[in-house]
Amino acid sequence: QLQASGGGLVQAGGSLSLSCAASGGANTNSHTVAWFRQGPGNDREFVAAKRGNSGSTYYADSVKGRFTISRDIAKNTVYLQMNNLKPEDTAVYHCAARLYWNVQYWRPDEYPYWGQGTLVTVSS
Repeated sequence: QLQASGGGLVQAGGSLSLSCAASGGANTNSHTVAWFRQGPGNDREFVAAKRGNSGSTYYADSVKGRFTISRDIAKNTVYLQMNNLKPEDTAVYHCAARLYWNVQYWRPDEYPYWGQGTLVTVSS
């Protein structure tokens, strides 16, 4: 089970930090956890992923250098630190998890476990 939180309203150039707390069978150390987002009228798109065990990180080009994905294994939580936010970052952000690594980590349909979304709104 995944629980996303931390969304809100922020001005362009501002920052927000999202949290994805895992419970039950989900484990942020062994599972790959990813963030996806879905803006108005858009398909769900990949944002960032943290590979289970190795902890390697992967980012969409649109957020590289601005967003950072991290994890706290003791808290079983994955974070998404978002800096220099832009109006086009406005979306509902979802966290997702899968147990085994898949090279197609950017595909939403590769993740069987999803948390509810948290809305991020960036005003210009």
